[in-house]
Formats: sequence, C-alpha cells, structure tokens
Amino acid sequence: MQLIKEILKCAHLATVAGLIAASFLVGASASAATCPDVKFPAKVAVAETDLMLNGIGLRKATFLSIKVYVAALYLPETSDDSEKILATDQSWQLVLYFVRDVDSEDIRDAFTEGFEDATDGKVEAIRSQMEAINALVPDLKAGDRLTFAHEAGKGVSVDVNDSSNSAVGGVDFAATLLTIWLGEDPPNNDLKAGLLGGGCE
Repeated sequence: MQLIKEILKCAHLATVAGLIAASFLVGASASAATCPDVKFPAKVAVAETDLMLNGIGLRKATFLSIKVYVAALYLPETSDDSEKILATDQSWQLVLYFVRDVDSEDIRDAFTEGFEDATDGKVEAIRSQMEAINALVPDLKAGDRLTFAHEAGKGVSVDVNDSSNSAVGGVDFAATLLTIWLGEDPPNNDLKAGLLGGGCE
C-alpha cells in the first residue's frame, strides 16, 4: 500500500510539474509574436515609457506580392483605432525588419510617396523633415532593422540596427510619419490591419 501511495505521489508531482512547464511555455509564446519567422518581443521601452506590442504586419510590394519587411508597432496601450492612435501624442515605436535586400533609393521613393499620401500631397510643410528622414536611410539588407521611435512631446528618432540615433521633427511630424502606415492610404491594407492587431497575413 505504501508503495502505491508513493507511486501516486510521484505521478501527481509529475503532473504538477508538467502543468507548470506548460504554463511557462504559454507565457513564452505570449511574450512575443512572429510573422513569418521574424520574432518581436512583447515589450520595448522608449525613454522612460514601457510600450506593448500592438500588432505586426507584412509589407508586400505590389508586383507579385513580394515580401519586403515585417513591421511591428508598439504603444503604451494596445488599440485597434488608427484615428485615435494618430490623434494622441503618446510614445510609440515602429520597427521595420527587412526580409529582402532593398536599395536606399527604393526606400526613399517609397517614403516620399508615403508622405505625399499622408499629407494629401501637401508635403512642402514637412519637406525638410522628409528629406532628413530619407538622408538617414541606407541600403538595407535582409535581416536589417529600421526603427522609428517617438517620445511623447518630442520628435522622431531614427535607428538602423541599433547603431545610430538621429532625431527628426516634432510632435506633428511624428504623427505624419506614423500616418504612412496607419492612415487612409497605407502601403498595403494587410500591413495596416496587422499593425492594428489584426494578425500577420
């Protein structure tokens, strides 16, 4: 009888251990998001503000739906309301993880087109900031990260592979920059939907 009790006790402990291990695995999977094969952490920090992963999306070129980069948006609180996000001066971070090589000229052309869409063609008011952003963008290879970060009340910092950190513009420009991805004319609708929490497609 004592032997049976010991066996049952061991089985119970093994079950408990298994449940604990499973809970850690669930926690680990919930702590990050992947799109496809590109993993992003659940949290980052901009200055003194902790930000949560709001969503991730895939940027595809119009021609043949070629995958260009995976983007991740971080906010103080998650939201699927693009208008509210753009109207609120809050800290945020947008990470573009490139999954193919892209020349700087192509990236700058895409950003210029994005700024034109974000401002309904009225880019003169932000031309100096737009040119400053474009000047900071080098040729990017698969695996490179281009990160834009905004601290509430300030401008936008631009970082390439954690090796540079240049500030551009102010609060209004920060909202305009984010409008490229969250406005009415995003690079592609699936990308916007993903950044707003709709999943990576």
